Amino acid sequence: MAALDKGKRRPGATRWSLPALVFQAMLMVFEGGKNLNDRFLNARSCVVEMFPQWRRPGKTYQGFIKAQRRISPAMVQAMGVQLRATHHRVAGKHEKRWGWIAVACDGSRVEVPRTARNQEALGCAGRDKTGPQLALTTLYHMGTGLPWDWRIGAGTEAERWHLRTMLPALPQEALIVADAGFTGYDLLGEIQESGRWFLIRVGANVTLLTKLLGVQIEQEGEVVWLWPQDKRARPPLKLRLIRLPRKSGSQEEAMYLLSNVFDGQRMSPEIAASLYEMRWGVEVFYRAFKRTLDQHKLRSDAPEQARWELHWAMTGYVLLGLMTVEGIIQRGCDPLSMSVAAALRVVRQALREPSRRWRRRGDLRVLLALAQKDEYGRKSSKKARDWPYKKRESPPGAPKIREATTDESLRATKLCAAA
Repeated sequence: MAALDKGKRRPGATRWSLPALVFQAMLMVFEGGKNLNDRFLNARSCVVEMFPQWRRPGKTYQGFIKAQRRISPAMVQAMGVQLRATHHRVAGKHEKRWGWIAVACDGSRVEVPRTARNQEALGCAGRDKTGPQLALTTLYHMGTGLPWDWRIGAGTEAERWHLRTMLPALPQEALIVADAGFTGYDLLGEIQESGRWFLIRVGANVTLLTKLLGVQIEQEGEVVWLWPQDKRARPPLKLRLIRLPRKSGSQEEAMYLLSNVFDGQRMSPEIAASLYEMRWGVEVFYRAFKRTLDQHKLRSDAPEQARWELHWAMTGYVLLGLMTVEGIIQRGCDPLSMSVAAALRVVRQALREPSRRWRRRGDLRVLLALAQKDEYGRKSSKKARDWPYKKRESPPGAPKIREATTDESLRATKLCAAA
């Protein structure tokens, strides 16, 4: 923020300077008010008290929205680059898990008010009797437990499309870990061509071929080929199928993962199982973002404002996480031990008393560094006894695997030779 033009405070001036607008948007995320106007007024009083040397910000929420429309689009790309650079610096040795810069990809939907404009522009892609929604797809860094990048669109937009647009922002050697919703010839081909790696669960909706080009079994996994019928004009994708035994109730089942990592030492079945288990962190992130930070339903009546509200909420979550994780790492602890609820309590206490001297002495960072999950042994589970609206989805099942025919092998050989 030091690089932002702070401007000079002028008597009676009410224009929004760039740093004041950014801080106002961030503090509104952490405020506990039930409507946007209350959040705006509380956050504005904090900005005025914390930075008296700055130009005094505007007094109305409508003026803030107008300034946000003018400034926010130019800020998105610049802040994204800066946040990822800070993320890389803060992570340090925790950037990698099991030798990989692993990121989990998953999407969720966030509800917005049922206004005519929101319904017309955003649509609904969820269950019956739900309102308009925004689709949020997140790349979650499994080393720090924080979002690396995200995309926001109408509720009907696809997670796969969002992932495609985020590929260039990933580190070159990143490993994408995702569930069965991200299997697709085009998507996996793009990830592979970009130089990234993937570990993606595969289900019964996918058909895999064996013995297509004479290759059968490797030491640490089976070589398979993904070649859908509507992609037969292009060469097949050579992939590795990893079978992981797992229990489902009293039955023994198997989980199937596809990867473009054929090195059995870098990606052994044990490492693959550990990485996929860590993917659950992105689900925990969405729970903390929606419920702890109270972002399960937005408050903006217009679609453009709703997008910016969600974007600033994600930015605020990442900034809070980076400050907390940095302190936790400096204390020699694992960043995955961060407690979002504890960090939020610290920030809200600071907002209630913005002029307290302990904030100016840097004690806020000390308190954030202590915002970790409890480690005491529980006598009973925290899991709810019954939850009537819980989604009970069936597991993806086993993919369809068959040997390639002679004609398929000949055609694939010609395509690979011409490629």
